[in-house]
Amino acid sequence: MPEDWENAGFGLYIHWPFCQAKCPYCDFNSHVVAKIDQQAWAKAYLGEIERVGAETQGRVLRSVFFGGGTPSLMDPKIVDQIITKIRATWPTANDIEITLEANPTSVEAGRFVDYRAAGVNRVSMGIQALNDTDLKLLGRLHSADEAMRAFEIARNAFDRVSFDLIYARQNQSLKEWEAELKQALSLAIDHLSLYQLTIEGGTAFGDRYEAGKLAGLPDEDRAADMFEATQVICNDAGFPSYEVSNHARAGSESIHNRIYWQYGDYAGIGPGAHGRLTVNGSRYATETPLAPGAWLAQVNKTGSGEGSRTALLLHDQDTEFLLMGLRLHEGVDLNRLSNPSSLSLRNNINDLSDLGLITLTDNTLSVTPKGQPLLNGVLRQLLAD
Repeated sequence: MPEDWENAGFGLYIHWPFCQAKCPYCDFNSHVVAKIDQQAWAKAYLGEIERVGAETQGRVLRSVFFGGGTPSLMDPKIVDQIITKIRATWPTANDIEITLEANPTSVEAGRFVDYRAAGVNRVSMGIQALNDTDLKLLGRLHSADEAMRAFEIARNAFDRVSFDLIYARQNQSLKEWEAELKQALSLAIDHLSLYQLTIEGGTAFGDRYEAGKLAGLPDEDRAADMFEATQVICNDAGFPSYEVSNHARAGSESIHNRIYWQYGDYAGIGPGAHGRLTVNGSRYATETPLAPGAWLAQVNKTGSGEGSRTALLLHDQDTEFLLMGLRLHEGVDLNRLSNPSSLSLRNNINDLSDLGLITLTDNTLSVTPKGQPLLNGVLRQLLAD
């Protein structure tokens, strides 16, 4: 009998923790350092691929994602070594998706052709805004013009190019966002990630917000209007949302992201990388040390970069499955739950359905357009005992 993770497949995430500068809104595990020994990092990644490959032998790998940090700071020769090792370790799907996150600077765009030659077939670009004023406010190092030039290089090098934009920015009006989004859609190839600016604790923006120095943020009503406008404009342009923040032409949804949201298995390699792996019938959450130096030293000393491995109880798996899967437009199959007939779950479903926030059809549960902007609240109510 197939294991549950096989409903979504198996992917690999590789975290490159280094950036040229730390963006003020970013709460990812990213670091600015003066010098990087890329060969030392390559050796560690190759060893980790071998270690993970030994316990996932024979699985078909559907996706690889180089995230960060800024992976487009990696030497293309290192990326080539890693992808070569991956292909020697696992059988790969015929349509394997190999994505690399990139900043749209001219220096990094100059590496795109070499990344393509190494085996990368999809690039995700962190453009974030299409005007210089807002790019400066977001702490980005590129200009809007430089981003457009880098995007043009990317679309000539790769068949699949996604880019990110952040909305609900400081002093941004609804009309300004609508115009910017239409401009983005006129450029887009097959995929867009559109994120509402969130202020996270421990970031520079978080500190400024607490000090009352982050002016011009939209109120909840204006942010909600921006979200709704995003759905309408993207739908009309043939880029419907398949997940709360991700839009794509039909058939161009990110394979790697869908493995996360459909609760498949994925190995996480690199400092701060998380994973979910099913081994001998049990599902585990894996974590790695956050500090780049600590992770690299641990790999060199012990032969493993894994910091912890925690067996997930069935209740925890059910919770994660719903938290991830209900972000998808298509929803989730409740038959995958350990106890799909749970009385409290069914009562919560009925209550939320009466409010028009979710729908249940043939045991497929999904969030309605009305419920999407309220997703966090919907999930809290759904999972309440």
